[in-house]
Amino acid sequence: QVQLVESGGGSVQAGGSLRLSCVISGYTSSTYCMGWVRQVSENVASISSDGTTTYSDSVKGRFTISLDNAKNTLYLQMNNLKPEDTGRYYCRLLSGGSAGNCYGRTYGGRGTQVTVSS
Repeated sequence: QVQLVESGGGSVQAGGSLRLSCVISGYTSSTYCMGWVRQVSENVASISSDGTTTYSDSVKGRFTISLDNAKNTLYLQMNNLKPEDTGRYYCRLLSGGSAGNCYGRTYGGRGTQVTVSS
């Protein structure tokens, strides 16, 4: 059973930073396409097993997605946060594709809330 558990959300002032984590368990394939989705529908950042990463225009230059294979953990480093970054962030794992064009069987977590005040 594949499970994704997010953490690291919180409340910060504009200009601050947060690092989100997503621990993945039960996924055994070496092919993957993973990412962070904001408010269910906005693809913020993604990374795939072919080494590709993508970012939405709204976060480019401020957010960094990374994967620690040894820890089975996906991260999203968020710097220079803005009030419009507020939302619930979900970790998502798909079984195929390349970052920005993921497809296949989909797994998701329950999300972690990020609130940025001005």
